[in-house]
Amino acid sequence: RKKDGTWPSAQLHVMNKHMSEEDEDFKGQPGICGLTNLGNTCFMNSALQCLSNVPQLTEYFLNNCYLEELNFRNPLGMKGEIAEAYADLVKQAWSGHHRSIVPHVFKNKVGHFASQFLGYQQHDSQELLSFLLDGLHEDLNRVKKKEYVELCDAAGRPDQEVAQEAWQNHKRRNDSVIVDTFHGLFKSTLVCPDCGNVSVTFDPFCYLSVPLPISHKRVLEVFFIPMDPRRKPEQHRLVVPKKGKISDLCVALSKHTGISPERMMVADVFSHRFYKLYQLEEPLSSILDRDDIFVYEVSGRIEAIEGSREDIVVPVYLRERTPARDYNNSYYGLMLFGHPLLVSVPRDRFTWEGLYNVLMYRLSRYVSKPNSDDEDDGDEKEDDEEDKDDVPGPSTGGSLRDPEPEQAGPSSGVTNRCPFLLDNCLGTSQWPPRRRRKQLFTLQTVNSNGTSDRTTSPEEVHAQPYIAIDWEPEMKKRYYDEIEAEGYVKHDCVGYVMKKAPVRLQECIELFTTVETLEKENPWYCPSCKQHQLATKKLDLWMLPEILIIHLKRFSYTKFSREKLDTLVEFPIRDLDFSEFVIQPQNESNPELYKYDLIAVSNHYGGMRDGHYTTFACNKDSGQWHYFDDNSVSPVNENQIESKAAYVLFYQRQDVARRLLSPAGSSGAPASPACNSPP
Repeated sequence: RKKDGTWPSAQLHVMNKHMSEEDEDFKGQPGICGLTNLGNTCFMNSALQCLSNVPQLTEYFLNNCYLEELNFRNPLGMKGEIAEAYADLVKQAWSGHHRSIVPHVFKNKVGHFASQFLGYQQHDSQELLSFLLDGLHEDLNRVKKKEYVELCDAAGRPDQEVAQEAWQNHKRRNDSVIVDTFHGLFKSTLVCPDCGNVSVTFDPFCYLSVPLPISHKRVLEVFFIPMDPRRKPEQHRLVVPKKGKISDLCVALSKHTGISPERMMVADVFSHRFYKLYQLEEPLSSILDRDDIFVYEVSGRIEAIEGSREDIVVPVYLRERTPARDYNNSYYGLMLFGHPLLVSVPRDRFTWEGLYNVLMYRLSRYVSKPNSDDEDDGDEKEDDEEDKDDVPGPSTGGSLRDPEPEQAGPSSGVTNRCPFLLDNCLGTSQWPPRRRRKQLFTLQTVNSNGTSDRTTSPEEVHAQPYIAIDWEPEMKKRYYDEIEAEGYVKHDCVGYVMKKAPVRLQECIELFTTVETLEKENPWYCPSCKQHQLATKKLDLWMLPEILIIHLKRFSYTKFSREKLDTLVEFPIRDLDFSEFVIQPQNESNPELYKYDLIAVSNHYGGMRDGHYTTFACNKDSGQWHYFDDNSVSPVNENQIESKAAYVLFYQRQDVARRLLSPAGSSGAPASPACNSPP
C-alpha cells in the first residue's frame, strides 16, 4: 500500500491520445505488456497475465488456430465472443508495440456472459480463471453436437479399463485446446459406512484446489479483572482451540492466574458497555480477533437462584453528567466512560447503602475517599466516619457487615419476593433519595445500554438490571484518577507469538488426497442401501495435464467468520515431482511425464474485504521472469517469487517444455521456462 492507504494501481488510468501515439513507435519484448486497472479489475488482470504466459495456448491464438475451431452454435458457449475477445487481447499483448493495454472490450464481454462480474466490485482471480477456461473451452469445442453419454461405475472392473472409458466419454463431448492443455483425470472412491459398498468413478478436472494445513489453535488477547481492587487488570495472550468453547478460554486463563474457571465471567466490552456476556457453552468462534474481551473474577452469578446464599453479580457502568448538547435531553446529559465492571455483592449487603460501600471498595485503587475537610457538617462527618468502618479491607475477603438494622438481610423476608432483582430489594431505582452526607456519586438502575432509566423499558423489568455510577464533573475531577483507572499490567504470556511454520506444496497435495467424510449438507446416495449416507471419500490423481493449475485455498469461511490464511507455502520453481501422487501405472522410461516447472503465479495481497492481485510470469521467448502489477511490468529474480501472497500456481510438464523447444514445436524457438537468464 501507499502511505495514503491506497493500492498502487487501484484507480482508473485514462489512456489518452498521446500515449496511443507513443505506442505506435514503441517496440518491446512481446508479452511484456501491462493491463490497465479499470477499477477493481486487478483480479481479472492477474488471471489474464497467467493465462497469457501459457506457451502452447498463446501460440494457438497467435497462429490463428482458433479461427478454424470457433463454435458459434454451442448452447453452453458464448457464441465465440469470449474466445475472440481473448484472442484480440493476446495479439495486442504479444505484438511488442504496447507498454500496456486497456482490456475494456474483454471486461464488457465477461460481464455480459457472467453477471457476477458486472460492475467494478473486487472478485476472486481463481473464480474468473475458472469461468474463462470453461468459456474458452465451450467456444472452441470441436464437438459440434454433443451426444448423450451414460456415466458408468467401475463395478469391479480394472482401474485402467474404467479410466480409459471415462476419458473417452469425456472427449466425446469435450474436445478443445483447453482439454488438451489443462484437463486431467481424478479417481474418486466412495465407501458406504453401513453396507461397505465401494463406488469408483473417474472424473476430469481443470485445476486442483488444494487445502492448506490449518492450525487447530488460535491466539486470543484478553484482559483479566481480579476482584482484589489493589491489583491492576492484566493483559493475557491465550492459546485456545479454534473449535473450543468459552469454558476452554477460562481454563487457559486459569493456568496463568491460579483462579478457578468457575469464578470467571467473560464479556465483550464495546464503547464503555457490555456488548455481550458469554455463557460457558458458547463457541469461541463467536469471538472475533478484533473484539475487546474482558474476563472478570466473580464470586457468584448474575442469574441468582431463589433461596441460594450465593453472591449476586451486578453489571456496573460509569457515567459522567455533562451539559446537554441538544434540545432532546432524553439522556440527561450522561456520558459513559471507563471500563464497566461485574461486581459480586453479598446478599446481606444488597441495599443501596451496601452497594455503595462495595463499589467504593472495588474502586478504591483509583477513587479516593473524601477526608473530614470535605464534609458539609459535623453530623455528616460522624455518619461518614461510622461508615468507614464498614468498608471492607483486603483482609475481609469482600464480606460486608450492615450496621443498620432496617436493611434487609437474608432472613428478613425480602428474599421471598425476588432476591436477585434490585427493584424489589432496594425499593427504588435511584439513590441516594436524600443527601444524608456527602456522596462521591449517585447510583441508578439502567438498561443494558446504560443510556436510559430502566423504568422506560417495560420489557426489561423482569431482567437483572444494570447499575450506573453517575459522577458530577467536579467530583470526578477531584476524586477519580483517570490515569490509574486505565492502568494495566502485561502478563509474561503477552510476549508469546504463535509461529506459523511454512508448509510444503507437497503437504497440501497430500491433504487433498486424504480420506475425508462427507458433510451432512452433501450426503451420498448409496445404490446398495438405497439411502443417503455420510460416506468416506478419497480423491487420487490418475492422469495429469500438460499445464497443471494449483489453487491454494487460502480463504476460509465459517458460520461466524471469514479469514484468509497467510501461511507461507513453499513451492519449487523446477522439478515439482508428482510421481508419488499419480496412482496410474507409470512409464518409468520417461520421468518427465511427472515433473513440472513453474511458469506463472497469481498473487493476492491483503485480507478478505480488500486486497490486490498481481502476477509473476515467465516469458516463453526470453525465459525471464517478470512481475505484472496492472499496467506496470518489471523484471524479477526467481528468489522473489515465493511469498505468502501466492494464490494460484501454473506448472508446465517438462516433456511439453522440451517439445516446444524443438523447431517443429512452434514457429519460434522459445526458451525453457525454467531458465531465468535472458538470451
